[in-house]
Amino acid sequence: MSTYAKRERLLLADLLETEGPDAPTLCEGWRTRDLAAHVVVRERRPDAAGGLVIKQLGARLERVMAEFADKPYEELVQLIRTGPPRFSPFSLKQVDEASNIVEFYVHTEDVRRARPDWTPRELDPVFQDALWSRLERTARLAGRGATTGLVLRRPDGRTAVANRATPVVTVTGEPSELLLFALGRQTAADVELEGDKEAITKLHESKQLGI
Repeated sequence: MSTYAKRERLLLADLLETEGPDAPTLCEGWRTRDLAAHVVVRERRPDAAGGLVIKQLGARLERVMAEFADKPYEELVQLIRTGPPRFSPFSLKQVDEASNIVEFYVHTEDVRRARPDWTPRELDPVFQDALWSRLERTARLAGRGATTGLVLRRPDGRTAVANRATPVVTVTGEPSELLLFALGRQTAADVELEGDKEAITKLHESKQLGI
């Protein structure tokens, strides 16, 4: 049975193929070619992908990313579509689902929502719950740089505290939208914000949200 990570992988590959190498994305400074190179390096070059979380490896990551971005775009898209090599931990179904469901969903929306005519996707409740489960576990990490207190709330009232500072801003939306907001896509997320007006403005403009 196909996993959500596999579904989102194929959706991303198809979208990148359709949009071509020079389409805009929500990732500042990245076109679709850069985003595709990032996805491939993350899965296929663990020696460089460590730069995503370890500052000292950042220069190496940039060099390897540039090398991959210079490859034929069609090759990059195909590498995403076919998935990681057998030696990669991502080739294990459990690891793929745990690590990539958010990665591919968010990057698919990075491409979709950079277009002026984008419309929300219809996501089934089980997928929303899967995204919520991952958001609950990473909310504190994503919100550690918030300039205000931050509470993420589903329409049914369930909440995840991302930052315990004050004043508190409560962000309400479906898990998929809360995830985008918490990972720095505030202006593209379909959510409602409640709280101090100045705090809301600061939160919307913050560059510090995300992992």
